[in-house]
Parts: sequence; structure tokens; C-alpha cells
Amino acid sequence: MTHTVTSRAEEQKVSEIVAEILTARGMTPEQMGVFLFPDYERDLHDPMLLTDMDRAVERILAAAASKERVVIYGDYDIDGITASAVMMEGLTALGLEVSSYIPDRFEEGYGINQAALERLQLEGAQLVISVDCGITSTSEARWAKESGLDLIITDHHSVPEEIPEAIAVINPKRPGDLYPFKDLAGVGVAFKLVQALQRAAGTPEAGQEKWLLDLVAMGTICDVVPLVGENRALASYGLKVLRRTRRVGLRALAEVGGVEMGQLSAHEVGFVLGPRMNAAGRLEHAARSLELVMTADAGRAREIASELEELNRQRRADQAAILEMANEMAEEYRDDPVLVLAHADWSHGVVGIVASKLAEKWHRPVLLAQVLGDKVKGSARSVPGYNMVEALRSVEPLLSRFGGHYFAAGYTLDGAKLDELRHGLNEYYLETMSEETGDDETSVPDIAWSDLSKVDSALLDELAVLEPYGNSNPQPIVGLKGLVLTAVRRVGTNAQHLSLKMRDSEGKIMGAIGFGLAEAHAGLHEGQNVSVSGKLNTNEFQGKSSIQMVLLDIIHE
Repeated sequence: MTHTVTSRAEEQKVSEIVAEILTARGMTPEQMGVFLFPDYERDLHDPMLLTDMDRAVERILAAAASKERVVIYGDYDIDGITASAVMMEGLTALGLEVSSYIPDRFEEGYGINQAALERLQLEGAQLVISVDCGITSTSEARWAKESGLDLIITDHHSVPEEIPEAIAVINPKRPGDLYPFKDLAGVGVAFKLVQALQRAAGTPEAGQEKWLLDLVAMGTICDVVPLVGENRALASYGLKVLRRTRRVGLRALAEVGGVEMGQLSAHEVGFVLGPRMNAAGRLEHAARSLELVMTADAGRAREIASELEELNRQRRADQAAILEMANEMAEEYRDDPVLVLAHADWSHGVVGIVASKLAEKWHRPVLLAQVLGDKVKGSARSVPGYNMVEALRSVEPLLSRFGGHYFAAGYTLDGAKLDELRHGLNEYYLETMSEETGDDETSVPDIAWSDLSKVDSALLDELAVLEPYGNSNPQPIVGLKGLVLTAVRRVGTNAQHLSLKMRDSEGKIMGAIGFGLAEAHAGLHEGQNVSVSGKLNTNEFQGKSSIQMVLLDIIHE
């Protein structure tokens, strides 16, 4: 059975299951049509609606006419890397002399720093354009203005009360900004500036900017911004470009990651390509990843991709060690609704990933940090209902620096204030969170059945229209009731995962994998009745393809 939705002026047919899922997510038939069938012209808004866009365009075109030296100042994560590449390619196409600067995570930290601006000015820079950072850099912007160095800020993070003084400050979250979509990633904001510049200059011709969408999709997906509205269109079209990208670096990265470029999904971008590109900035310097996406030398691309693969292996090892220690420490604070943990042996380049895993396991906000002498520097990850950047703003007097958005943030403070930070954030939780907003619903099924007859390739094809999955558009969770276990195995290096075979009342069997679930479900045995929930995917093994469930929850019956 199909369901009719509206896309532009046309009626489209979607399956009853897809309509049921989207109805449960609060969409009308018209909204379903817009969501399911992204349209580049319809879904992308006029970049000139962004506050200060006109000033930025005017200043950059003047720089092109005067042949000034322009520097793109980016962040060291994949959003900042892709935003830097988008801005550099966009400006180079207009004839500007452009170079890039990405700060060292360990020596300089996040955001614009004055020492870097001083060096850039001494080296001849006349205009600096930030991407994915700068909205909190008020003192640095003031220095630039007083020193005659022009600064344009493009960012997407939460806006503080005091906005930096610059030639232009472009951020859709600015109070009073008329841009209809507020959740662009940093690379999305950079792309809007390139769009505006190309329209104003009349070159390259309209439509050529779409070749930048492979980078826009990567930054948007990996920065975990909501994949709805304009972001969904950017990611959807960007994946199409990415699957046939001209960039030898991205092709080399896919090869070392063991993924097929022509079949890339948002999942593979977020969990295969993204971590490898981020590994350089987490352990060494992100300039290597920027070189990867910009090089035209296939040999150099393969060399960098191999280096990133090795760094990613090292990152995983560091992550596993920190996760084990952090889990043990979390037990000491298990009664705290917000976990605030720190240790001198935890690299602040890796703690953000571990904080995400802890937040998922403990179902609560987590702040993880490295103790660096008398300073503490870390990352925070949150859960629905707890706005992390607002929580940090509530304890701002304790912090030397902070910034971010709803679910993720970074911060530094004096080590002596760590206990005060823990107390303040837990108090803020108790004041702002209700039992309802704090409930974990990550394993609640979108659809549920009591047999396996409907779980087939046709179902996967139906659900595929919901892709790309991501923040605010999660992969549907399927619930299955009344199954019998026919096989139970512990797998993985430390036997921490579960491999199951499940049979329904008609004798149909399906496999399932439960990552990290072995300890929690140690009592499972063959012949046991269970109900499960999880996400469906296709498992390729020894040339055979089968549907399996990635388990989120197992109910023993």
C-alpha cells in the first residue's frame, strides 16, 4: 500500500511504512514531500538574507580587484577542514591569492588567536576570513581592527552576548538574522558565502558551485548538525557529487577505509571517512587532512591517506584506553546527573569521542577533560533536553574559555575550579531538566512486528528513501517480538559483542549483532524467548548478502 505526499506541485507515492514513520515524527503529507524529495533550487535559501553577507561580498570582491593577500582561518575538525577547502576553492576561482591557516590544537587551541593574527599580518595578509570559528573571538577581533587587519568571521556556533567587531560577522544564529534555516554547519555557512560571491561576480557560471557539495556533505554529516531542511538538501546532493568526486584524496581515503566510493552513504561518511580525516587534528595537525582534500597529486593523496589510516588506528587505541579509565571513574560519580571527569593521561584531542560514548552509555551529559598542569581542557557532549552551551554559560565565571552548540562544546578552566564546575553543571541540570526531558528514547521502535516476514530487501528499499540519516533524522528503529534464540556467541577482541541468530514462529531466521552488549546480557542462551529492537542493514560475508539487525535493546522473556 502507498501513501500520497506533496513535493512542490507534484504528488508522489511513498510506502505506508515510511508515511507511518514520518507521521509519528510529526510531519504532514506536504512536509513529507519536501523532506523525502530534496530540491536544490527550492531548499537552498538566498545567501544575501544572512546578516552582513553584503559587507563580506563587497570586501572580498575589493580584495580580488586589488590583488590582496587573503588567509582562510579554519578549525581543526572535519567541519573546519572542509569549510577551509570550500572557501579556498571558491575564492581562488574568483582570482584571489588565497592561503590557509589552521591552528594547532595542542599549542594554540580552538578558535582565532591573536598571536596567529600577528604572524599572518607580518607575512603580508590583508584580509583574514574565519570558517567554523570566531564568533567568541571578541578580543582578537578588536586587536585586528586596531591593527589594520581586516577580519571577516563566518561561524555557526552559539552566539554570545557580545558579537566581535569585524568587517562582517556571518552566522545564521545571530539575533535578528533573517536567514530561514539556523542549523547550517560551518562548511554550510562558508558555502553560502561562496554562493553569494559567485552570484555577485557572475563567475564561475551558475551551477558550478555544486562541485563543492562533496565537501559540504562531508562537513555537514560529520559535524552532526540536524539533517533536515537545507542541510538535508546539501547532504543529499553532496553525496551524489561525493560518489563521483574528482578529488583524488577522497578516493584514496575511501580505498584505505575499505569502502566503495560509488556506493557511499551518510553512515560511511560519518563513521569511515570522517574519523580518518579528523585523526590528524586529534593527534597531530589538521593541515595534513586539508592537503588531502585539495591535492591533485594521486601519489601524494595515497601517501597522506595511509598516514591518516595509521593515525586513526592510534586514535582508536588511545580512545579505548581512555574509555576504560573513564568508565571506572564514572562509577564514583554515578549519582551525578552530569558526569564531569578529568585525568592528566587523557589527550584532549580524543576526549570528545569518548565523551560521546559515555553519554550514550550513561544516558546523561558528559564532560571529559585533560589536566594540563594547573589547567583543564576538555570536550562536552550532551543529551536531549540539556543545552550544553547554555549549561556552560550558566557557569561562565569559572571558565577561561568555552564555545559550541546544543549537543557539543569545548571548554578550558583552572584545575582548582573543577569541583565547582561539577557542582554548577549538576545544579543547572536539576533546575532545567524534568524527568520527561531526561528520558532516554534511543531504543524505542519506529515500527514493530511479531514476525520476520516483513523484514526483507523490499523493506530496506522502502526505508532507503529516508536517507541520508543523521541528527534529527535517525535511521528507523525496528522492534521484533516473540523470537527464539537459536545461536548465542560472544565475539570481538575482548568478547564484548553479541552475535545472535533469531527465529520467529514460522521458522524464519535472522542474524543480529549487539556491539558492546555482551556483558549486559551475559545470561542469554539458546532457546530463550526475546524481543529486540535495532537498526537493519545488509551484511556481506563470503560473497553472500543477508539482512541483519544491529541491536540496541534486548528484552529477556
